Amino acid sequence: MLPRDMTFTFSQHFPALRSGFSYLDNAAGAQVPTHAIEAISQFLSQGSCNVGQPYPASRVATELKAQARAATAHFLNCEPGEVILGTSATSLTFQLGRAFSRLFQPGDHIIVSELEHESNASPWRALEAQGVEVKLWKARWPEGRLELADLRALLTPLTRLVALTAAANSVGTTPETAEAARLAHSVGAWIILDAVHSSPHLLPDVKAWDADFAVFSPYKVFGPHLGCMYIRQELLPRLPADKLWFVPDDSPQKFEPGTANHEGLAGWLGALRYLYEVLGDGMTGRAGLEQAYRRIESLERPLLESTLERLLRHPRIQLYGPREPQGRVATFCFNIPGVSPRAVAEHLGQNGVAVAAGHYYATLAAQALGLMPDGAVRASLLHYNTSEDLDRFFAGLDTLR
Repeated sequence: MLPRDMTFTFSQHFPALRSGFSYLDNAAGAQVPTHAIEAISQFLSQGSCNVGQPYPASRVATELKAQARAATAHFLNCEPGEVILGTSATSLTFQLGRAFSRLFQPGDHIIVSELEHESNASPWRALEAQGVEVKLWKARWPEGRLELADLRALLTPLTRLVALTAAANSVGTTPETAEAARLAHSVGAWIILDAVHSSPHLLPDVKAWDADFAVFSPYKVFGPHLGCMYIRQELLPRLPADKLWFVPDDSPQKFEPGTANHEGLAGWLGALRYLYEVLGDGMTGRAGLEQAYRRIESLERPLLESTLERLLRHPRIQLYGPREPQGRVATFCFNIPGVSPRAVAEHLGQNGVAVAAGHYYATLAAQALGLMPDGAVRASLLHYNTSEDLDRFFAGLDTLR
C-alpha cells in the first residue's frame, strides 16, 4: 500500500515535483520518475551500440528491445508481434497512412471524429488527394460528446476506416470505443484508436476495444519521447511498407526503419517498473498494470471531481467539455471572457502553475467551438498532482485581472 503522505511519496519518485512548481500541463507530457531516468543513464553507461552482434553490449541492446516489445504488449494487452516501436505516435500514423494510400481507392470513405488530435486526422485527410472521401463524425457541443447514432448514420459499405480517440486531449471526453469498433466492423471497416491521451489515465486494452490499430506515446505515461503502435496480427502482412527488402512482411520491424532509440526503450521499461513497483504492489505483467491503474483511478478521481466542481462554480470561467465526472478524464478546457488564453497561461506560469494555451493540435474541436486561432486554456491532471496544486491553480485564477 502507498503511504498516506502522497505528496512526499510522489516527489520522492519524480524529481521535477520537488521544485514546488505545479505541473498541470500533463497532457503535453507527463513528468518522469527516477526509475526511467536511471534506466536511461544505466543503458548509455554500459556502452551505446546496435543490436544483433556477439559482444556483451550489443547483446544487452538486443535483449532490451525484445523486453520493450514484450512489456508494451502487456501494456496494450496484445502479442509482442503486434507491437511497433517508433519515434512518435504521429510518425507512426503517417507511416500507416502511406500503407493505406496503396490500399484505398478513389471513392472509399474514412470517418474521423471531431475530437481527434491532428495525428489521428491529418494522415487520413492526406488521402483526399487520391480521391478518398473523409467524413466528419461531429460531436455534440459544448460538452464534446460523440453519439453512436451519428456514427451509424455515416457508415456505408464504402467505409474503410474509422479514426477515434479513446480520450480527447482537448476536452477530456472518453468515447464508447468498443461499440464504435463494433459498428465499424459491421460494414467491413477498420478502426484506429488513439490512446495517446487516455493511456496515463486508463489502461489500454486493444482486445476489449476490438481495435484493428491503436497508438500511444510512452512520454505521456511517465517515460521518454517515443511512440508505439498496435496492428492486429492478421492485418500486418497485408499492409505495404517502406522497408528494407529482407524484413519479412509479417514482422513489426517493417514499420521500424532505422536504428531504434535504445536508451528511450530503456527509459520506457523504467517507467513501467515505476508502475509495477510503486502503484502495482510489486506485481508485474498485465496483472501489475491493472493494479497500478486501479490505484491511479483512486488517486485521480477526487482531483477530477474537485476540479470540475470548482471550475463549474467559478464566476469567470467558461468550461468546454463534459460537466459530469462520468465519461471524461481529468483534462479541463476553458476560457475567461475578455482575457486571451495565452495571457491566462502566462499569469498562471508566473504564479507557479503550468497549463497550456492554444488548440493543442485538436484543431477540429477548436474550430467546432469557434475558438480558432487563439484556442483555450487547458489544465490536465495526473495521479501525482495534489490538492495543493489545485489550490495554487485557483488562487492564480482569482488574482487574474
